[in-house]
Amino acid sequence: MDDLKILHLQYKTTEASPGNRLHKAFLKVGMDSSLLCLYNELDEQKPIVCLGRKAKWISKGNNWAESYLKRTMTSQFGIFSYPVIGSNISEMDVVKNADVIYVHWILNGFLSLDNVEQLLKLNKRIIFFMHDMWTITGGCHHSFDCDKYMKLCHNCKFFIGDKEKDLSYKEFKKKKRLFSTYDNVFFIAPSKWLFDCAKKSALTKEKPVFYIPNYLDDKIFKPIEKNVAKYLLNFDKDEVVIAFGAISIDSPYKGWEYLQKALELLSEDGNFKNVSILIFGSGYKKEIAEAIPFKTKFVGFLSNEYATNLMYNAADLFIAPSLAEVFGYVILESLRCGTPVVAFNTGGIPDLIKHKENGYLAKYKDAKDLAVGIQFCLDNRIKGYALPQFDGTAIMNQHKELINSVLN
Repeated sequence: MDDLKILHLQYKTTEASPGNRLHKAFLKVGMDSSLLCLYNELDEQKPIVCLGRKAKWISKGNNWAESYLKRTMTSQFGIFSYPVIGSNISEMDVVKNADVIYVHWILNGFLSLDNVEQLLKLNKRIIFFMHDMWTITGGCHHSFDCDKYMKLCHNCKFFIGDKEKDLSYKEFKKKKRLFSTYDNVFFIAPSKWLFDCAKKSALTKEKPVFYIPNYLDDKIFKPIEKNVAKYLLNFDKDEVVIAFGAISIDSPYKGWEYLQKALELLSEDGNFKNVSILIFGSGYKKEIAEAIPFKTKFVGFLSNEYATNLMYNAADLFIAPSLAEVFGYVILESLRCGTPVVAFNTGGIPDLIKHKENGYLAKYKDAKDLAVGIQFCLDNRIKGYALPQFDGTAIMNQHKELINSVLN
């Protein structure tokens, strides 16, 4: 393993991007890891390789072409990706020198399926780390209640009109041919739920699929003195601080309407007092502030993990009302900081939350039960903690075992 070279492919590199977190974890345990991306938002350049101007123009061309092809798409069900063109990275030294390539998020014109095939033809071990459902569907990033991916995607609900051989059909067929042709392609699911979906998908049910949770550095996300964290964010030590993320209230994935209703129900309770709502992920939004019946504080988008850690520690409770969640990184971050989490019982969330012990699993799309969970955690002074299977050392050992397995 000492002379083994690992390469991670990630569209954009930020502190919190899963590819970067895993890349840094490999370096931390002494493995030779590199990361190749289209955009790099970090100061350090090595061992991070960023593609040049030509690749970025190709990306823009792909995004324009995708937009045209998806012109009849409705966004009410979330994101649908149909990669048209991308960059051929198979001749790059960092690629040719790699023994194992982890494929993270490669869309938005970074790589096309043709580019993935160019990598597979190198006969290297290619491991898709699935951070959503896109790899196992005809293009959607979450299928919600649609199970067509189990047999054949077609006539997709994302598109207006009735068309049997639509983009979802075409993309599904491309992936089916790609995955069935090569035996050097493997898949990781970070949650038990996604693992089950992958084993049911017609694209991956015959392929090797492994369950390994996402990695999170417990040296960064950890408890600090709560009163100090509150003081630094200008909260009174006696205030009850409830945090949640709100990049986009219009997202079909995030469940804002249920959180809004839950907070309204709690505001009607005369005992629910001295509460402040801490909102991260976006700057001040009037429609959110006016819809919340409590004091609000917006801290904006937190690109620094230490600032994010401070935010979780200032909170007495974190709410994640997601309707579609493959893993739930923000949930794990909060739990690592000792802050309990209330979330819906869906997707990969039950892997992280032990009901009524480190948080509360509310009934799916039930605002009333979400409110009950908030009250329960605060009344019972529930403490957040990460479950043993999310220990960083254990996760890295799983990756080492996986790499040994695929190489042999």
